[in-house]
Amino acid sequence: MAAEKFAQLKEYLDSQVIGQPEFTQNILIALLADGHLLVEGPPGLAKTRAVNALAKGIEGDFHRVQFTPDLLPADLTGTDIYRPETGEFVFQSGPLFHNLVLADEINRAPAKVQSALLEAMAEQQITVGNKTYELSELFLVMATQNPIEQEGTYPLPEAQLDRFLMHLSVDYPGAETELEILRLTRDEAMANSVATPSPISQQDIFSARKSVLGLHLADSLERYLVELIVATRQPGKYDPQLATWLEFGASPRATISLDKCARAHAWLAGRDFVGPDDIHAVFHNVMRHRILLSYEAEADGIDADNVLARILELVPVP
Repeated sequence: MAAEKFAQLKEYLDSQVIGQPEFTQNILIALLADGHLLVEGPPGLAKTRAVNALAKGIEGDFHRVQFTPDLLPADLTGTDIYRPETGEFVFQSGPLFHNLVLADEINRAPAKVQSALLEAMAEQQITVGNKTYELSELFLVMATQNPIEQEGTYPLPEAQLDRFLMHLSVDYPGAETELEILRLTRDEAMANSVATPSPISQQDIFSARKSVLGLHLADSLERYLVELIVATRQPGKYDPQLATWLEFGASPRATISLDKCARAHAWLAGRDFVGPDDIHAVFHNVMRHRILLSYEAEADGIDADNVLARILELVPVP
């Protein structure tokens, strides 16, 4: 039953975000794996629209925050407001108390704001003054970065990047897809919008998450998954050239994320077991932001995806 609801939600997301099936698939994977997304792509590619559509398809509320250099941590977390009529301070909650939060152009805000978001993502709580407030059990952050314009930005540190479940790359659509987008926006302007499916309850989402974690993963595949991560830390064991490309490998958080995402991918495909194809399908998105390349790799024009593809070639599938 839950699988059918998620299939309907996928269909609805695809009708709202034209030509980006992998993007909508990964949003659902993040929802099932209880993780956060970092999305990189030029402006105008329906990133905000995708989260907004997701909010309509599930039982939850959505808030968008435009990150700017003058943003303060309190603009995310909320702050204590003084009430002169009572002589007391009352906490006014911020955008992070919503279920779905879009952090638009996250790298435009300074480190203090990024660290406030980091606590929320890692601990699912925020601290204001000497008090700590729990966030909703259903809490998903989708942060965006614009790869074109980097002037006046604050690059995310590795510790914060590691908190994101996946790093997705979204590119411009093709000509045929853009025609469909044009027609969709015209239909919406004429109030001919697609019917929204019945929202999936939060309880159904939590139940689906347990089902995802209960999928069968063979011991040999579990070891293979770990070997893929270890290969980023000990590349010389597999290939001397690979060792010159990698400065630092992925943390154990990458292993946990790869396991969760592979399980979610298999569950969405209707299987009760995880196969090598499920691991391969999510490997690049889970690992892209977790490895640090050397100067040699950059000089040779090698990017993270090239390195990850080489690791998949070198580590034997059981």
